[in-house]
This record gives sequence, structure tokens and C-alpha cells, in this order.
Amino acid sequence: MVEMTERTTCVVIGGGPAGMVTGLLLARAGVEVTVLEKHADFLRDFRGDTVHPSTLTLLDELGLGEKFHALPHSELSSAGFPQENGEMMKLADFTRLKVAHPYIAMVPQWDFLDLLAESARKEPTFVQRMETECTGLVREHGRVGGVTYRTSTGETGEIRADLVIAADGRWSVARREAGLVPREYDCPFDVWWFRLSRREGDEGGMLLPKMRDRRFAVPLPRPGFFQIAYLGPKGADLRAAGIEAFRDNVTRILPEFADRVHELESMDDVKMLDVRLNLLRKWHVDGLLCLGDAAHAMSPIGGVGINLAVQDAVAAATLLAEPLRRGRPSEADLAKVRARRLAPTVLVQGLQRLLHRTVMRAVMAGRRNGPPAPMIKLFARFPRLSYVPARLLGLGLRPEHAPAFARRPMEPAPR
Repeated sequence: MVEMTERTTCVVIGGGPAGMVTGLLLARAGVEVTVLEKHADFLRDFRGDTVHPSTLTLLDELGLGEKFHALPHSELSSAGFPQENGEMMKLADFTRLKVAHPYIAMVPQWDFLDLLAESARKEPTFVQRMETECTGLVREHGRVGGVTYRTSTGETGEIRADLVIAADGRWSVARREAGLVPREYDCPFDVWWFRLSRREGDEGGMLLPKMRDRRFAVPLPRPGFFQIAYLGPKGADLRAAGIEAFRDNVTRILPEFADRVHELESMDDVKMLDVRLNLLRKWHVDGLLCLGDAAHAMSPIGGVGINLAVQDAVAAATLLAEPLRRGRPSEADLAKVRARRLAPTVLVQGLQRLLHRTVMRAVMAGRRNGPPAPMIKLFARFPRLSYVPARLLGLGLRPEHAPAFARRPMEPAPR
């Protein structure tokens, strides 16, 4: 039973990167916005922790760059693949980008989200509702007119709004309720995440995937530990063989961690991500717009999910702030967001699909332990080609910049 009905201008479902950036920017435009987040805080392990150059530039424009860089983080200047001869093929060299921050910053996502939330709460039109889960959509006059919700204490209610933004991820409730179904692309693997300690002298400046005998792992350097992605064939349940077998697999592909795999005490220390790569043909219905993973789930290859979600959010706030100040955005207004963001999304997904087909599927099938020979020769002969993947992954085809209404002077980092 609905106990309470409220009203605002815009409801954002989901307090991830897309939701928090959308909420912050719209609030800085003077739009009343409420962000719903079903959890009590942002403290969840193994969320995307890669913040790319495009987002680092945006944070500077929002006046948050210094505060962000004061957070514990590590920096990756390049990414590549090992060759069977032990050498590295540098696929993406971020130092070739002509930007203020030519690297990927590895930072716990909860710290990034806390920074955005802290800034947004300074705006009088911003409301953040934690432990509040969207349970469905409110329909009025043939359009989406708000959401229903339930709190952690069991209270229920409705929030009516001129626009609902679905930023609730790859399993979006709002997307499903709206009848929007994404097109799924082939993905040959799932990811099993875990962490192991990082020690003095461990490599930390380059993203170095390891491939051997149908095994694929990516150690992501973080302050004090490695967050490790172990890729297994799609649908394979690695839990079934138990923790000893899993440790053995890790040691075979990452022998440098043999002295610390005992830190994995049970399979409870390993979290599985069901990898999806998909795209909505239409990102909206009247009164509702999907952003980030709700519109296009990304493969973890390249770690671009956060940054595409942030870019979507900036485009949405830039295009919709004025229509929201005037009243209800039209379907034509909502369609402009997809039109602006589709090409950058499709290009990055195209690169991911190419790597799935040419590298990942062959490794998972045991046919090869690295990139195909023609790709290796091409990048060895023309090293400047490493700019192209760096540009696609680090900046995207069309980097979004903070609109004038959202820009602020740089805030000093706390001492």
C-alpha cells in the first residue's frame, strides 16, 4: 500500500557514477533532483574503479580535481597484452593524449561517489535518499510520471516527477518496467574478482593482462593491494572445484602471486561478475531516460564503463537542464541524448567486440596465449597506433565537458 506521495522535477534511480553525476549537474543548474540509492552507503567491493582522462578533465571543470587527486589512488599510463615470447604489446599509450591527466586513475569507487555526493549536497535543490529502492514506475496519461519506492524499513511511497532517469545498471528495474529490451552481443567470458596484497617493488604503472593455457587474469594495482580479475569461460562455475583448485589456477597464470594466494581463504573471497555487452535501440520512453549500463552494458575490457556512464550523464544534464527548468522534457528532448552519445558508445563497444573475437575467444578456447600475430606486428611496426585505442578508451569519440552552469572554481583538497 502506498503511504506517501511526493513531487520533484527529476528522479534519478541509482547512486552510481551516472546517477551521481546527473544529480550533481542538474542541481547546479537549479533543477530539483532526487537521487534514490537502495544501499545504505557506497561501500561495495569490485565495482569499476577506473577513472579515465575524460572524467579527470571533467572533475577539474567541476572544481573537484584537487579533492579527487587527494584520494588514495594509483595511476596507469598504458595498457597492453603479453606476447608468447614474454615481451609486451602496448595496445593503448595514454601518455600520447594531449590532456592534463594522461593516465587512468585507479581509485575505490566509493571514494569517487562520496566526493560527488558531498559536492551535490551543497546544492539546495539536491536530495539524496539512501536505503530507498525503486520498485516500479508510475504511469499517468500514457507516460512515465514518477516512481514507486520502498525503504529499508518497509515504508512505501511514490515520487511524481517530470522526468525519471534510469541509472540503475545492467539489470535496470526501470528499463524492464518500461519494456525496453537491449540487444545482446557475444561475450565469451565471466569475471571472478578478488584481491591480494601489494608489496614494495610490485609493478604498478601499466595494465598487464596475463594469458596462459585457457587462463586470463588482469592484476589492477591499487594502493596497498591488487584487485585481480580472473576471466573464466562464459557460464563456467569456478566455485564447484573449490578454493584449492582456484588458488592453483591463479598461481599458474600469476606465478608472482604464489606467495600470497593463501590470502584467499574460501570462495566467499571471490565475487563473480556475469559479463554483458549490450545496447538499447531506444534509450527512452515518454518521461523516462536510460543512461550508463541501463542503456549499454559494457565489457570490463578497457575499464570504460564508468567513463561512458559519466559522459552520458554530462550530455543528459547539458541537453535537459533547460527543458526541465521549463517543464516536462519532450520525447524529442530525450532522443537528443541518445543521438549525441550513440556513436561514441558504438565505437567503444566495437573495439571491445573486436578484442573479444580476436583475443579473448581464442584464449578461452586454448588456441592462443596472446593477441594474433598480425596485430602484434602491426603495433610493433607502427607504435603510434597505440594512440587510437588510448583515444577511444581514455577520451572517447566525443568527450563531454561540463556545461557553463556546472563549472566552479577549484576547491582546495583537505589538509
